[in-house]
Amino acid sequence: MAVLPRRFLPPMSVLAAFESASRLQSFTAAAAELSLTQSAVSRQIRSLEELLGAELFVRERQTVRLSAAGEAYAHEIRRALEQIASATLGFKANPKGGTLNLAILPTFGTRWLAPRLPDFLAAHPGITINLTTRLAPFDFNAEPIDAAIHFGPAEWPGAKLEFLMKEVVVPACSPQLRSRYKLRRAPDFLRAPLMHLVSRPDAWEQWLRAAGVAFDEVHGMLVDQFAVAAQAAIAGLGVALLPRFLIEGELARGDLVVPVDKPMQSAHDYHLAWPLRRDNYPPLGAFRDWIRREARSAKP
Repeated sequence: MAVLPRRFLPPMSVLAAFESASRLQSFTAAAAELSLTQSAVSRQIRSLEELLGAELFVRERQTVRLSAAGEAYAHEIRRALEQIASATLGFKANPKGGTLNLAILPTFGTRWLAPRLPDFLAAHPGITINLTTRLAPFDFNAEPIDAAIHFGPAEWPGAKLEFLMKEVVVPACSPQLRSRYKLRRAPDFLRAPLMHLVSRPDAWEQWLRAAGVAFDEVHGMLVDQFAVAAQAAIAGLGVALLPRFLIEGELARGDLVVPVDKPMQSAHDYHLAWPLRRDNYPPLGAFRDWIRREARSAKP
């Protein structure tokens, strides 16, 4: 790992003074927030400007405002300080182990991952996992997240990916809706209300083509998550194309049925993604090994 020259690392007290003044747009307010004098804050910011070789604030009579360069620098410094605070909070929560900040897909996280996590935590009692929801790829450098569950092509700028599992979807609906629309063959679905996932708007077209059904247009309700689609299907609002492994409970209880058992493998797969800077992070390594084994033993 490259070592930054010390001359590029301003003292924390100076950065704290700058962050406060940039946020409050006032040296006096920053001084009150930090329990310092206004002159002390002014000196700290002046020392930072001397280090940078440029003014961060435009000083006008009794007021100050960030310069254009100061705005950009304040954004970067605030993000860095937030990451330091997050790391400190994570360490205080689990000083004997490590913390893994994991971004999950909502339904995958709640229905597949969460029930399995107790086994991981029992095997790794020193690791704390924090979960946050993300529906699409994001910039790992802009957020304090160590890894993410990703569904889609094996592409994520600035990140490494490891294949976890494929996905198979099936048409699912309530038993009552199946009876109401007499769903026995694939063409029968053209008479029924169909639900479309916002992130996969052409899924029904793909399924109908694979089933050999001719159609002009396919309309229906739009939903943004599988969990919403599953609940709407249970309520009898329509037929949804759902990953079989995420609705095993509903199928077993009879809340959902598969009127026509024509499974379709999705075009994309599930992956674990992580930033290059976290490649050798021990909590991530332990989680990566564990989820790889879990995914290989699971049915799509």
